[in-house]
Amino acid sequence: MSEPPPFPTPGSPAPAFLDPARPPVPDLVVPRGITPFHLPGRPVRGRLVRLGPLADALLARHAQPAPVARLIGQALALAAGLASALKFEGSFSLQAKGDGPVPLLLADCTDAGALRGYARLAPERLDALLAADPAPGADQLLGKGFFAFTVDQGPDRHPHQGIVAIEGGNLAAMALHYFRSSEQIDCAVHLACEQTEAGWRAGALILEKIAGAGGLDPALSDAAQEDSWRGALALAGTLSDRELLDDALVPEALLWRLFHAEGVAAARPRALSYGCRCSRARLSGILETFPPDDLDHMAVDGEVVMTCEFCHIDFRFPREELRGRAVAPATRREG
Repeated sequence: MSEPPPFPTPGSPAPAFLDPARPPVPDLVVPRGITPFHLPGRPVRGRLVRLGPLADALLARHAQPAPVARLIGQALALAAGLASALKFEGSFSLQAKGDGPVPLLLADCTDAGALRGYARLAPERLDALLAADPAPGADQLLGKGFFAFTVDQGPDRHPHQGIVAIEGGNLAAMALHYFRSSEQIDCAVHLACEQTEAGWRAGALILEKIAGAGGLDPALSDAAQEDSWRGALALAGTLSDRELLDDALVPEALLWRLFHAEGVAAARPRALSYGCRCSRARLSGILETFPPDDLDHMAVDGEVVMTCEFCHIDFRFPREELRGRAVAPATRREG
């Protein structure tokens, strides 16, 4: 009998498929990243999202032009706010695919607040657009395509996905088009992302009209409820990007500034964290699905390099450690 292969000794590198460790990325948590709230007796609930230094940690890892970074930051804030409505373990993601200089925009957040996102670029088209317009809108960056929201409850459940055409000049308008077309929900969305003296900051204010009479003042007629909703929209419309991104303005103070005329009640805040979930084990598993010939073609100087799109870290795998997927031999047919 041949001897079994030895286990890795302490201090020696583990095989890639046994290495679940995350790369050295920021261990950053924003304890008050999301503040849910409602207007008592009114048909309005919402979420205030403030990424704080987490926005800079996520965006600064990529050398993106400022308009692209703003787009990603807004997508991160929107995904975080919508993920906070999940009632189960899972994740929420938004994705935009178009034919513009940014063919793909992706952001996702787990129910626990782990947040990540990135954009794929078409460099030549992006350079041409920025030369013509240094501050293009989301519609110019994404082009024509589709906008999708996906709720994933894990491997045992099929994901729920809604898809609509990209419509609107900015990401907030695209999200509102989705809610009106796919979910038939009355919402208001304010998104902001800018580079400040403290680094990149991003935030969102999301309002939702509550359907039916649950939790509302029973004395309010349908007309009064509609008036209350419109009043809340008018108050939310006074919010400036500067207020939304101001670290010194605590969430409760900002909500009171906006809605004290209607009355506002904030719930317990929820944390957001740096949420890339890559690891050598995960990427090694992906590489092992490739045939050996493909792995040989991918290897450079004896290594296969995979870059995580989210955290922008290179993982290097010695080619000899990767076996690859066995390929069945071709069967010759007799003529």
